[in-house]
Amino acid sequence: MDSVSASRIVLFPFMSKGHIIPFLQLARLLLHRGITVTIFTTPANSPFIRHSLADTDASVVDLPFPQNVPGLPAGVESTDRLPSMSLFLPLVNATKLIQPDFEHALQNLSGVSCLVSDGFLGWTQKSAEKLGIPRLVLFGMSNYSATVSRVVVLDRPHVDLDSDDEPFEVPSFEWIKLTRNDFESPFKDPEPKGPLFEFIIEQGIATSKSQGLVVNSFYELEPLFLEYWNREFDPKAWCVGPLCMAEPPRVEPLMKPIWVQWLDTKLAEGGTVIYVAFGSQAEISSEQLQEIAIGLEKSEVNFLWVVRSKGLEALEGFEERVKGRGVVVKEWVEQREILDHESVIGFMSHCGWNSVLESICACVPILAWPMMAEQHLNARMVAEELGVGLRILAESGSVRGFVKWENIEKMVRELMEGGKGKEVRKKVKEIGEAARRAMEEGGSS
Repeated sequence: MDSVSASRIVLFPFMSKGHIIPFLQLARLLLHRGITVTIFTTPANSPFIRHSLADTDASVVDLPFPQNVPGLPAGVESTDRLPSMSLFLPLVNATKLIQPDFEHALQNLSGVSCLVSDGFLGWTQKSAEKLGIPRLVLFGMSNYSATVSRVVVLDRPHVDLDSDDEPFEVPSFEWIKLTRNDFESPFKDPEPKGPLFEFIIEQGIATSKSQGLVVNSFYELEPLFLEYWNREFDPKAWCVGPLCMAEPPRVEPLMKPIWVQWLDTKLAEGGTVIYVAFGSQAEISSEQLQEIAIGLEKSEVNFLWVVRSKGLEALEGFEERVKGRGVVVKEWVEQREILDHESVIGFMSHCGWNSVLESICACVPILAWPMMAEQHLNARMVAEELGVGLRILAESGSVRGFVKWENIEKMVRELMEGGKGKEVRKKVKEIGEAARRAMEEGGSS
């Protein structure tokens, strides 16, 4: 163990809450193993990281974020602060200007045995190579999404289809039927090109030159996809999750947040609750917010809805009408605290990978409504591959598009009270138990 305790692992997450959180959890896992951990970040992201790890020995290094970046509003250093996700590329490309400061700080650290870098920070590969430090990559996505995307991009089974909703088989995984709408551009485009595609290729090359992939997942969840990746692609992937289970038990605050007090009340009344949240980046139109509100209201189910989007004026008068049965929260919540609450038995989710794992670990089934990135693939995995959730689809039956309140009401009731809801609830309990075993001493992770 001496050589391990002498070693230092450097972690460098991309500037986005969904990327930072698994890195913070990985930090705890490494610290628990007696490894010294240093996290690199930028000044605006530093307070969140320092607060999260305040009870640990992890050190945090702040690197100055570039100023006056074309296309980027002043002071914005993370995706949560972007006015729109269309500015993702200027933000991620701005990180390349951090490289000299990063290398200087990295050189001044003693005993660095490894760098774990976010997959979006491909430029760190050159720095690691220059300084002779092995680099591992954490993308924060599932083996299923990574493998299926890679196969589709290489074999292009979607090129000659007539519509974005026409199903196609995934080569080597014939039972998986996808549509072009399950992918974002440039992945869905028959002839992908442009700055975003170039960025993706760049990250892919940097990843392939790295020493391995660290995956926030566990073997029993997706063995076929992990094995296929390790047989067909480089670098090798290792499952180290679910990382959310590395977090210490929460200390009960003197004063519980109002929404947790409300959940306690529902539990005392013998009521059950559906938790509704779409992450911090989903851009939901005010028309769609209104349909969600009507669907929840008509469902007559108890709900806790965390709304992080613009267009809240669409909900005027809504909170008054659902008083006692529903709560709308507009601030940052401790999501695991809500999912772990005994009253919560369903989660309407955008299927960000962190949320999927937290839901599985809490044994709460998912009502999948993906919005962006690889969330559509996660939703397929949740509903079709694992059977731990149900899907919300647009009126046309497409995986994208406007969803009317009638459909929302129907699916909420099905998850909370219907026969299919019972089936997915049983399945998620089994997989939640497997997740716990994977993270135990001697487990697969």
